[in-house]
Amino acid sequence: MKAIEVKVFDNDLEKAMRILKKKIQNDGLFKRLKLKKSYEKPSEFRRRKEREALRRQRIAVARSRRYR
Repeated sequence: MKAIEVKVFDNDLEKAMRILKKKIQNDGLFKRLKLKKSYEKPSEFRRRKEREALRRQRIAVARSRRYR
């Protein structure tokens, strides 16, 4: 697990908190915490994993089409 670090300049904590929240969201930590909060049935787990894989495929295809 990598450390998430945010530097604070001129005691601007509000800006640092916004940056930290953005970094945590991009890292996927909020999503993992939400999933671990409650039990997920094995069938739901498989369905979610399939949906995530399809989404990654769609994004990859869209990116490859963009750079042709």
